[in-house]
Amino acid sequence: MTPRVFFVIGPAGSGKSTVSRQLARRYAATYLDKDTVATSFTELLLEQNGSDKNDRDHNAFYQAAILPLEYATLLRLCADNLDVGRSVVLDAPFGRYFSDRDYLVDATEGWPAAELIVVHVTAESHAIHDRVADRGLPRDTWKLAHWDQFWATATATPCEWSGATHILLDNSGRTLNLDGFDEVLRLSLTS
Repeated sequence: MTPRVFFVIGPAGSGKSTVSRQLARRYAATYLDKDTVATSFTELLLEQNGSDKNDRDHNAFYQAAILPLEYATLLRLCADNLDVGRSVVLDAPFGRYFSDRDYLVDATEGWPAAELIVVHVTAESHAIHDRVADRGLPRDTWKLAHWDQFWATATATPCEWSGATHILLDNSGRTLNLDGFDEVLRLSLTS
């Protein structure tokens, strides 16, 4: 069976991690979270550069040098798993790359054969706001203080990557319901 790569995308607080973990369990896939892969190194690099480790959205050094490295590392780990026949779930926002329609085609060049599935995790603004506030991460301070600006930016650019199957998953409720996901996936892959 051809391995699958699930690109689980969405704004902070949409429930990407909850969805990603459940998909990894459901499809016996490797789970790769960009935060787990890169946060310790990113924070150290920011501090060594004299920057606030919690302010990434407005840090030119992070945006130009570190962010691309985080994603390149995540994608290399994914390719390594595909190389040994493992499906992978990638838990990362990927927002910076949404405007590049060919991003996946270019990023996966040279990879072993895999079905690429983009899972768009969405939720209502108030649900996301509450989740971001509840998780209490220092890196979310700016988002909460400037919610309207953050939300407008987070939802401004739709992801329409070519070379993949796209599935929309509304995660506005209190509990995640993946009933029917297998059928939606099957229909999406055969159409």
